[in-house]
Amino acid sequence: MEKLRVNNTPVRTSRNFLINNLEVELEIPQKDEFTNLKIINEKSNIDNNVSNKPLTYGMGKILEELNYETANSKIRIQTSNKKENIQIIYEFDDNNINLINQIEIIANGNTNVTIVYKSKTSKKCFHNGIIRTTVKENAQLNVTIINLLNEESDNLEAIENQLEKNSTTNYTIIDIGAKTSVSNYYSNIIGENAKNDLKSIYLGINKQKKDLNYIAELKGERTNIEIDVQGALKDSAKKNFKGTIDFKKGCKKAKGNENEYCMLLSNKAKSIALPMLLCTEEDVEGNHSTASGKVDEKQLFYIMTRGFSYKEAVKLIVKSKFNKIIDRIPDKNLKDEIINEIDKRLD
Repeated sequence: MEKLRVNNTPVRTSRNFLINNLEVELEIPQKDEFTNLKIINEKSNIDNNVSNKPLTYGMGKILEELNYETANSKIRIQTSNKKENIQIIYEFDDNNINLINQIEIIANGNTNVTIVYKSKTSKKCFHNGIIRTTVKENAQLNVTIINLLNEESDNLEAIENQLEKNSTTNYTIIDIGAKTSVSNYYSNIIGENAKNDLKSIYLGINKQKKDLNYIAELKGERTNIEIDVQGALKDSAKKNFKGTIDFKKGCKKAKGNENEYCMLLSNKAKSIALPMLLCTEEDVEGNHSTASGKVDEKQLFYIMTRGFSYKEAVKLIVKSKFNKIIDRIPDKNLKDEIINEIDKRLD
């Protein structure tokens, strides 16, 4: 068991916030095979020639070097100028416990990529992943990441994006699995008129920990970042949210918005949030908000007067908050699977 500090904030804040980084105890695995991988692909060129260039932020040096040294799955996707749909599905089972993976996407056209992590085992699993994207001029990339791992697992994912001129990148992140789930999301928005939209939901139950570190650096003129995070915590679950929008010199007329809301479903659940706006440029617009609260009593009463139990009413309220983001997923079967998982975990 190794104790690590991971997922540092880009700017240090007061220690009293207890949010600058997360201390985790991890059993670092040896290199194992991971063979339970399915790729559904139409036209893209796929190989394993991924980049090992150091990440700008990432989880931390130890986990990043571990990934480069012991990766057991590498996927590089180069898309054409046409519309493409790609699914990458990793299924953990008794023979596939540890996944150290790298995914690199070079988007030239209009591309949809869906990445799913599923558990078909009760054993403790380990995932340490890196996703890199380069979105070329005038291209659009839509990425969906779905974490459905079991509650014994560790899930760590570092995401790094580069957006070129007039490009659009849309992310949908569904984070409801793993005992400890840590994500670092960084967008380098360098191209004029480049746009990045990030929508994310998380659900924590029992003693689950969620640590979300979302960072966007706007560098090109008229660039844009939109971050919307919706979550719910039950039992003794804990969540840290760190959202940073950094307006760099040269990003005149750039806009950035971030919003995070956490629904507390028990008195023991704990939510900590740190939204930050940094700026070294004039003529930009930035907004941030964060809030947490219990389930609205009036809503509960109204739903329960329609014949629903308290538990059913809570489920409906949580899912109503999540549905707007889940509906961004084009695959109906995946949407149904996510909703069923939410139902099961809220029982």
